[in-house]
Amino acid sequence: MKRIAVLTAGGDTPALNATISGVVSRANQLRIEVLGIVKGFNGLLNPQVPHVHLNPLYNSIPELDPTMGGTILGASRDYVSGNDEVAIRQVADRLSRLKVDGLVCIGGDGTLNGMQALADHIPVVLAPKTIDNDLGLNYIDEQDEWYREENPDQPNAFRYRMREGRDFGLDEMINYATPGYATAVYVSAIHVQRIRTTAESHRRIAIIEVMGRDCGMIALGAAYGRPDLILVPEVPVEPELLVQKVVGLLDYQKHAVIVVSEGIVDKDGSPYGSVSASKDPAGNMLYSGASEAIKKMLAKELGDAQFVNKRRNDSADAAIFTRKIGHTQRGGRPIKFDRFHANQLGGQAVNLILLGKHNTIATLQYRDREFYVDSCPANSLRDRWGVIHARPLSRKFYDPERFRPSPLGIEYLHSIFHNALSEGDVESARSLFDTSHLNRPYHSVNVDINKRIRRLS
Repeated sequence: MKRIAVLTAGGDTPALNATISGVVSRANQLRIEVLGIVKGFNGLLNPQVPHVHLNPLYNSIPELDPTMGGTILGASRDYVSGNDEVAIRQVADRLSRLKVDGLVCIGGDGTLNGMQALADHIPVVLAPKTIDNDLGLNYIDEQDEWYREENPDQPNAFRYRMREGRDFGLDEMINYATPGYATAVYVSAIHVQRIRTTAESHRRIAIIEVMGRDCGMIALGAAYGRPDLILVPEVPVEPELLVQKVVGLLDYQKHAVIVVSEGIVDKDGSPYGSVSASKDPAGNMLYSGASEAIKKMLAKELGDAQFVNKRRNDSADAAIFTRKIGHTQRGGRPIKFDRFHANQLGGQAVNLILLGKHNTIATLQYRDREFYVDSCPANSLRDRWGVIHARPLSRKFYDPERFRPSPLGIEYLHSIFHNALSEGDVESARSLFDTSHLNRPYHSVNVDINKRIRRLS
């Protein structure tokens, strides 16, 4: 094998460049050329296939910095549909003309579906990334827990539901943690700490919304910021119990901090807040307003008197505020855990292509208190109907009565975060106040990469 290609697809995460760096570093050792496809699958769908030679003379280009967030190759949410045979053949032909012998796709479940269509034409391996930490399985037979039922609201459509899973050990998890997750938790926990001081000073209730879609992993990790209560999508919200907890907190400490995952649901399984009728290109429903919905419910149940009578605020609405951490969770410098393991997974993806393990996922595993890289067939993440579901936060990780991580959840988080930061991560904060930032404009890596872009004639 003389030449491979790599692309980054879907939303950005902090560790994409670190994964690309892992691919290139391993390829350099094996004397393999690496072409970086610009803008993910969008680049493959472009007849000119804009690309960058990432290791001329088997040396990484200087623009590839594993400590820099995002991706120097650019990303898009375009995907190759498995039903579009014409497009698949065109993409395979373009890669053949580029003399590419294998393809590494860095992405999540949407990327996995996109690369599946190419697997019959070229060796393809997935290097996982997602801040949601929902790509994988809690145990090897977890996909057998899914069942489906007809959707009364949509003819010829189904709703998928999951039975309560079995007990499992942490060493049974398939793809223990995805690059980007640790940094997202780090950012979320810091935000919780900072927002706490405002809520505490003004005797208010802060509701902090974190990302994660249908998986509560980021919300669980935000426990490092020491919020009072955590709400996750896997456990339906019980308003009476939540109000009872909040009242107790207000009586005891005069304020409360609640972390809310964006995909939380009510007792009927319907999302809190609003759900857009549209989907993103990966097929994910678009959520909005979970924190606002919780605020509205609490304001109604607590009432103005709860705050006015104690001279803490003019109304319940004024006493409760919401904050979305938003895209800061998926941007900026990746912390050491993400950088190191993203690099390892990138290198493992190259190894898998050389070993002939195609349509495969490079995975991060945990056993005997040590991390190591392995792999699993891509189809092992599909249920009996061929659907890839987001890995849920196991209920074994969460205590619904305390709204906190369970003992197993604490053990899981500790395994990732007890040594997740490096001295360089801490020292990097000093660079913010470099005086040159005041008079020197930002220089985008896109400018330099654009000079390197080649196109298929």
